[in-house]
Amino acid sequence: MAKYLISFPSAAMVVPSGELEAVGRAAHAVIEEAKAAGVYIFGGGIDEDVPPVLVSSDGTISMGGYPWAPTLDGGFTVLELPSREEAIAWATRIAKACRCDQELRVFGFDPQS
Repeated sequence: MAKYLISFPSAAMVVPSGELEAVGRAAHAVIEEAKAAGVYIFGGGIDEDVPPVLVSSDGTISMGGYPWAPTLDGGFTVLELPSREEAIAWATRIAKACRCDQELRVFGFDPQS
């Protein structure tokens, strides 16, 4: 089985403030379903109030991430699933609950992990 990352950037979630609570309930319901199905690994969101730091190979620390890369923010879920088709089905459920498109990526297997 492979692990899949289902994610969205913060800017993708455009929900009227009066509907945020309902979106949260719907998203948490899908996560509970994933847990009950035994496919949930981890999920959450990037804490955008805490700025990233870049740690160089020589140990130098600087504020901010890679200056040339897009900002990493938003939410994500990691599921372990037997097929890409099932991953797409779960991503569809999450997209519907969150009311925004989701990116789906597969983690490469590391035999040392």
